[in-house]
Amino acid sequence: MAQREKLFGTDGVRGPVGDKLTPELALALGRATAAELAGERPQVLIIRDTRESGHMLESALASGLAAAGADVFLGGVLPTPAAAILVKRHRFDLGAVVSASHNPWQDNGIKFFGRDGTKLGDDAERRVEDRVAAGPATGASSGRIRKLEGALDDYLRELASTFDLDLGGRRIVLDCANGATHRAAPAAFERLGADLITIGNEPNGRNINEGCGSIHLGTIAAAVTEHGAEIGFAFDGDGDRMLAVDSAGRAFDGDEIVALAALHLADSGELRGGGAAVTVMSNYGFHQAMEAAGIPVATTQVGDRWVIEELLERGWTIGGEQSGHIIWTEFAATGDGLAAALLTMRALGDRRLVDVKPIEKLPQRLENVRIPSQEALNEATGVWEAVGREGAKLEGRGRVLVRPSGTEPLVRVMVEAPDEAECEEVLGRLVSAARDALS
Repeated sequence: MAQREKLFGTDGVRGPVGDKLTPELALALGRATAAELAGERPQVLIIRDTRESGHMLESALASGLAAAGADVFLGGVLPTPAAAILVKRHRFDLGAVVSASHNPWQDNGIKFFGRDGTKLGDDAERRVEDRVAAGPATGASSGRIRKLEGALDDYLRELASTFDLDLGGRRIVLDCANGATHRAAPAAFERLGADLITIGNEPNGRNINEGCGSIHLGTIAAAVTEHGAEIGFAFDGDGDRMLAVDSAGRAFDGDEIVALAALHLADSGELRGGGAAVTVMSNYGFHQAMEAAGIPVATTQVGDRWVIEELLERGWTIGGEQSGHIIWTEFAATGDGLAAALLTMRALGDRRLVDVKPIEKLPQRLENVRIPSQEALNEATGVWEAVGREGAKLEGRGRVLVRPSGTEPLVRVMVEAPDEAECEEVLGRLVSAARDALS
């Protein structure tokens, strides 16, 4: 067998189109993934976001799948979480998404969902990589490629049946990032009667995430103020993340949204399992608020897939990341920005976002320090001694976190403390210790 290349990262295969991600690779991934599926004619769904490379990669991926014997259904432009919903609704064997999420338009990616609506695990991804390295796979006969009619309506019906809301008279701004939610999000809110203002809903193939969406909250904050709206929801390019702003333009991150949802679900007796899951990056204030409410918290490494895994293992339903991946497994076992926005409106009830404060966030500072290698960091006893000292001083009042980046030769140094001055002082000492030990 040929040497296996590492293709999958933390969220599928992703990179610059024409460099890492080529139509030839998409074709090979299609062949390999179809060969990995059980059955004579696996049924596979493909959806995509609005990047101009999406058509090309969708076609190549579909051709590879069909060449290895799978029947392929094209759902068109839909939010990534729609794959998880539609795979289960139509009993597909696999869902594939052509998207690079919050990345610029020059990038694209491919990720897969299993028949249970969750992303493929590490073992399955390794097997696909092995098959790609082994060369083209073929089926006993080729499959067919056809359009899946009504895919958007199916997704919207699932949302409507889960979120029985009356948003009449509620002025809401949506920023669709010129991405995959540009049709789905307005349609969902309009069906619920919202007085809607939509921005970032004119994709041209190259403007996805450009000065808009969840990574550019200034745009939606300005729109909320201009239109006198009570709330704004900003999605990322593929729609699996959401951040909110209130009527004063203040941003609400994933920690605050998960806390708001968890407190609501607990009050209504719907917090199955009783707990919430977040990552190590979540603000200390989140943990304090959950402790005060009697809600246990599980902490995972960074990445929504680890939050999802923790929720499923514990039988819990709510969790997420600061970045806006909000998972409510009662709807789907993946981050869904649109579902999270509707859950937020449900949690608010008659209240306005500006009037609620689900957590008291501690000042948080983060700085990156370049390192020569992971091994050098592991052996830097001076760094870990400093971490221990500073952590002990903040115990019960804040915390420190030092962790290597998963994608770059960097160590991320994070500090949370009761006030800005102490936060900056502790961060300065830790960054100095890291630079002295690792330079």
